Amino acid sequence: MDLTKVRNFGISAHIDSGKTTLSERILFYTGRIHKIEEVKGGGDGATMDYMDLEKERGITITSAATTVQWDGLTMNLIDTPGHVDFTVEVERSLRVLDGAILVLCAVGGVQSQSMTVDRQMKRYRIPRLAFINKMDRTGARPFAIVDDVKAKLGVDACLMQYPMGGGETFAGMIDLTTQKALYFDGRDGENVREEAVPAEYAAEVKKYRQIMLETLAMYSDEMMALLLSEEEVPLDLIYSVTKHAVQQQGFTPVFVGSAYKNKGVQPLLDAIVRFLPCPLEREVKAKNWEKADEAFPLFPDSTKPFVGMAFKIVEDPFGQLTFMRLYQGKITKGEMYYNQRTGKKDRFSRIVKMHADKREEIDVAEAGDIVAIMGIDCASGDTYAAEPKFCTLESMFIAKPVIKVAVTPVNRADSDKLSKALQRFRKEDPTFNVFNDEETSETIIAGMGELHLDIYVERIKREYKVELQVGAPKVSYRESPTQKYEFNYKHRKQSGGSGQYAHIVGFFEPLPEDSEENFIFEENIVGGRIPKNFIPSIEKGFKTVVGKGPLAEYPVVGLKAVVNDGSYHEVDSSDRAFQTCAEGCFREHFKDTKPAILEPIMKVEIECPENFQGPITGDLISRRGMIVNTDSRDKITNIVAEVPLAETFGYATDIRSMSQGQGTFTMELSCYRKVPGNVQEEIIAEKRKQLAAAAK
Repeated sequence: MDLTKVRNFGISAHIDSGKTTLSERILFYTGRIHKIEEVKGGGDGATMDYMDLEKERGITITSAATTVQWDGLTMNLIDTPGHVDFTVEVERSLRVLDGAILVLCAVGGVQSQSMTVDRQMKRYRIPRLAFINKMDRTGARPFAIVDDVKAKLGVDACLMQYPMGGGETFAGMIDLTTQKALYFDGRDGENVREEAVPAEYAAEVKKYRQIMLETLAMYSDEMMALLLSEEEVPLDLIYSVTKHAVQQQGFTPVFVGSAYKNKGVQPLLDAIVRFLPCPLEREVKAKNWEKADEAFPLFPDSTKPFVGMAFKIVEDPFGQLTFMRLYQGKITKGEMYYNQRTGKKDRFSRIVKMHADKREEIDVAEAGDIVAIMGIDCASGDTYAAEPKFCTLESMFIAKPVIKVAVTPVNRADSDKLSKALQRFRKEDPTFNVFNDEETSETIIAGMGELHLDIYVERIKREYKVELQVGAPKVSYRESPTQKYEFNYKHRKQSGGSGQYAHIVGFFEPLPEDSEENFIFEENIVGGRIPKNFIPSIEKGFKTVVGKGPLAEYPVVGLKAVVNDGSYHEVDSSDRAFQTCAEGCFREHFKDTKPAILEPIMKVEIECPENFQGPITGDLISRRGMIVNTDSRDKITNIVAEVPLAETFGYATDIRSMSQGQGTFTMELSCYRKVPGNVQEEIIAEKRKQLAAAAK
């Protein structure tokens, strides 16, 4: 396989920017499908949204992979969801891709989820192109959106195409590199016609071409020299400089079009071929198994030992389907390979190329490929290699769940089916958690938002035929210290036989707000006041009890425990004694740090007609919300607010009734913040009531 002719890329964006519509057009123009289906509005639904729930709701829930051919190249494409609730789907897709297309709505521009996706792309250092979609919408503002991209995403960007018209009058675009006007003829825009630049656009095209060349000249001395001497810049140089700038992740070229109106998709495919990297141009490093701090470079070479990453798992009627990106070497049907985490050997009995939910069996896959393996048992993020203890690839970033609900089957007989379903979904989706509440012995599911849990409840009903009773949503509160407290705690127990003695002195203090850690333990003991072998037991004791704080038994975060003195007994001191001592010290003295309850605060972005701005803003304030920003244009208002998660349940219904069904919103976790005193008292009282009820 010629790897220079392979592109692995994904399509990501804010909800309703037209990702799935764009991927449907890509499938059509590359000959993968022969009839265009729309995401909404009857028909069979978009190819990449193959689940019934996706078709009904008109949203993407799981990322879907497919392989297409364009201009003699093989393209592996992944279409990802836009809802922040399914953010892990974007995260794991970007983890294994070589490039991405950031789709922006020509009216909405850079919205909250566009920023989240941008952060994910930067985290995995993914080169990307931007595509301003929906140019046929009234109020399209491509030039302002380029400024938005620069300001809000902090990247260098410029238009590579000049749009001819906007809204109803959008006719096509002018390629600023070749200075040709592009029109899209035929029933589905399949014929691209090149014409000279129309006279009315000549002056603007000259201006924007100059902006493009000046922006690119920052990445090339040769181009800068040509511009300064006012010479013509050759086309090959523009392409090579753009490619280099994109792959250094310094520059984002911006293209325009309307996927729905079949305009601008083919030039975007040409740009993917021209500017996004092939697997050979991406540097991939793994961790050396024996020396974890040593980088281990991987080469997309089929003669070297195989290394690949299982990035997504889907349960299938025929067994587990594991999506895998091959970074080095090749795999052959029927061969055995090692899971680096478990050390277990797995036989790759069937290898398939995926096209949404359809599959095509293959015998061999090589480095640079994205394939699925049938029937192996592994977890999302596992590394596979040809040899045991070879190397491991950096795993994905997994966000913590923020919302919990209790689920119980209506029929007791369905308990086994329910646990099977939960087991499966937990394995497939690392942001979906399942645990049993010890006090109430209920099964609790936790996730990224109401929609996230809604979808899983619906899937359990449909796919496993289990009717569920769903409890009221519960918020994941935390407890955190607010002041330093010095402790001096002794644990003595003498009751026949050998006694127990442990003594620790030190202090508790709050961690800085921006600390990534939830709990830090430090010891500064000198002169052997406590022998070194007992120190791990003290840390273990603290870690055992920080799961339940004294206020309302929520997990404790933001705590630093320092032990700097103490004493021990030659005979009566033991690991167990010091562990018990630390547990007792926490239970008795943590309350002296005046702990406060923290609650998750959501960043909410609302788009509504401006005449509904008043009631919606008033409602947000009544929910203890704080308005961060409001912005109106073309009679549409964009409101950004921070609202406690506890106040947002059922908001989807409320905003519809306040805006006559015209308001839309997105929500994502912003931070944890201290709750007001009166609310803290209510939370504690409510928790005590629950505990008392459970005790009965």
